[in-house]
Amino acid sequence: MITPRPHRFVRCLTGALVLATSLGGVCLQARADAPAARSFYNSLTLQKTAYHSVWERLRSGMTLAHDTSNPRVRAWIEWYQAHPRHLEHTVEQARPWLRFVTLQVENRNIPAEIALLPFIESAYNPTARHPYSGATGMWQFMPVTGDEMGLDRTWWYDGRKDVVSATSAALGYLDKQRTRWYDGDWLLALAAYNAGAGTVNRAQALAAARSRPTDYWHLHLPAETMDYVPKLLALSAIIAHPARYGMSINTIPDKKTFAEVRTHGQLDLELAARLAGTSLEEIRALNPGYRRWATRPANNGPLLIPVHRKAAFEQALASLPASERDTWQRYTVKPGDALSVIARRYNAPLHIIKARNNLTSSRLRAGQTLLVPGHVDQMLASAAPTTPQARVIVSRGDTLSSIASQHGLTTRQLATINNLSTADVLHPGQTLSLR
Repeated sequence: MITPRPHRFVRCLTGALVLATSLGGVCLQARADAPAARSFYNSLTLQKTAYHSVWERLRSGMTLAHDTSNPRVRAWIEWYQAHPRHLEHTVEQARPWLRFVTLQVENRNIPAEIALLPFIESAYNPTARHPYSGATGMWQFMPVTGDEMGLDRTWWYDGRKDVVSATSAALGYLDKQRTRWYDGDWLLALAAYNAGAGTVNRAQALAAARSRPTDYWHLHLPAETMDYVPKLLALSAIIAHPARYGMSINTIPDKKTFAEVRTHGQLDLELAARLAGTSLEEIRALNPGYRRWATRPANNGPLLIPVHRKAAFEQALASLPASERDTWQRYTVKPGDALSVIARRYNAPLHIIKARNNLTSSRLRAGQTLLVPGHVDQMLASAAPTTPQARVIVSRGDTLSSIASQHGLTTRQLATINNLSTADVLHPGQTLSLR
């Protein structure tokens, strides 16, 4: 969990020059035909080494001492051995993301063990939320630290849940801690990631005042932080040599699982799923940063879709009429309309309606045109004839999407009727209205 930090803040081949250096799975190669005016390092090209599995890639970049003889590390190795299903479950949650995170770690030339940190933080769950602290996302950013690292939080979007953005921010934050405060010491940087640099720095100052060592293993830190680094090192030791510890780890192929695509403006997520030929649930799982039914009205980064659907998505999006992609519609104010009532009708916060329409007050005049979300009124009107059933009881495994399709509704229609977000999780026994 990230807490706010204090304000201190070669081989030579005949006929060609080739430099091949293995750096965590990256091969650097200088071509002999590079223009003379270019510097040697500018002529280097990056070539990724191929591996059979992500575990092989990760092991190739491990550089930390796992300290398996340390009793604190040994205790966590024994815990993992006693709870094999915990690791199995987390590996499955990491499946879509681990290769991406490992490559980001590799590109920064930092220890591959850092790619395992989300195992400790969130069990590799991008939507994880700490019940008390407010830390959120795969990397468990606290709100203030997320803001500091440029992770937007709005009605539409939470960058702490965006795996691409949050991974970049977390790795940058860790590296900054390591170089600014700890002279390159990764264990101290990891401790600061968990407890905050102020806590670690005070512990070091206290140890120094008592003429004691100031490395991680000798500091007196909060209980969670005392376990934090040993837990990561124990996991790293098991990943490095699972057979040695009598454990088996499911293979994750070293293959790209998702692709980044540009939406060129706001895009309804249900529409994005149709364009990609996949399900809304899969689009939401790959893009957990989006909190509503659509991407943001502006300033969107790439949308993630299954890698094998990229070409189809881009072709379908290019041929999509502009009128079919706008998730906002124009509403003409009628006599007696109140802005608060309109906001409730379209299931949007009042301040969002005001901001989208550049309103400085809630006063309206008849005939005035507003932008409001979606096509809620048309959707509700068209839903009634197709839904003779008034209510449905949620069964185990039901989702908004599956219930909507069974009753001739879109997911957003069903969510709007029940004053829900399309991201909400249903619970067995819950009653949903269909009109």
